Amino acid sequence: QVQLVESGGGLVQAGDSLRLSCAASGRTFGTYAWFRQAPGKEREFVAAVSYSGGSTNYADSVKGRFTISRDNAKNTVYLQMNSLKPEDTAVYYCAASKLWTTYTSLYDYWGQGTQVTVSS
Repeated sequence: QVQLVESGGGLVQAGDSLRLSCAASGRTFGTYAWFRQAPGKEREFVAAVSYSGGSTNYADSVKGRFTISRDNAKNTVYLQMNSLKPEDTAVYYCAASKLWTTYTSLYDYWGQGTQVTVSS
């Protein structure tokens, strides 16, 4: 049984940093990604990392501020978020896929989400 469990969310001020973690169990996937969903909005892609960690992809809105990484020995994925803005406020979800993709529908497994709130 595959499980993805996120942690690290919280309430911070604009300009602060947070690091999200996603612990995976059950199997190892080629691609891990982070998505987010703000109230009243659709879930959107944030960042993805390949199995080796050598390939990453970011949404334009987070480029230069967020860094995704993975530790395959621990089967854990991280999202380092710096220079946070109020518009980054959302529930952040970890997801896993066999494919290298940014499409929500092509991710097979999802975590329960962790809330990130950035105050101005």
